[in-house]
Amino acid sequence: MSGLLDLLGSTLGDNANGAIGEKLGLSPQQSGAAIASALPMLLGALTRDASQPGSAEALLGALGKHDGSVLDDLRGQLPSAANTHGAGILGHVLGARQGAAQQAVAGASGIDAGQAGAVLAMLAPIVMGALGKLNRQQGLDAGGLTSLLQGARVSHSQAQPGLMGLESQLLDANHDGSIVDDITGKLGGLFGGR
Repeated sequence: MSGLLDLLGSTLGDNANGAIGEKLGLSPQQSGAAIASALPMLLGALTRDASQPGSAEALLGALGKHDGSVLDDLRGQLPSAANTHGAGILGHVLGARQGAAQQAVAGASGIDAGQAGAVLAMLAPIVMGALGKLNRQQGLDAGGLTSLLQGARVSHSQAQPGLMGLESQLLDANHDGSIVDDITGKLGGLFGGR
């Protein structure tokens, strides 16, 4: 398992379930299912973008705004982090597929699309915070960051193959079997506004 998944796993346990569930009025089962279905979409989009020329460097620059403090106080910081950063991150990462991603999370977890969108917006700064924390601890360069994301995606795919397949289908907007062209077209300025 990658260091990123270890860190996310320790953060996205009861702490995140409780914080997200309380904020949205969800049961622990609902918030857990929503987190489990939303995380692969975020990991997949970030991994694919970081694999494009110059994008890993842009992501490293954006991580300067994410020091990982959101991981230390989810209940206190998560609502404001989601409002401040989450929606913007999602807009860049998922682009026109954001609605489909919300519907998929809703269908997988039994919550409504609005709640699913809120879960995605809350998870986005957590993922960026985890990346920022690991960057500070490990002094990652662009190649190291790309490898970290790819390792996390592969590990998650092995653990949850159905969810990663769903992520690939959602992000392949033109259904040509590859999301690289879709991501490249949508994410040219991915990390500039964070």
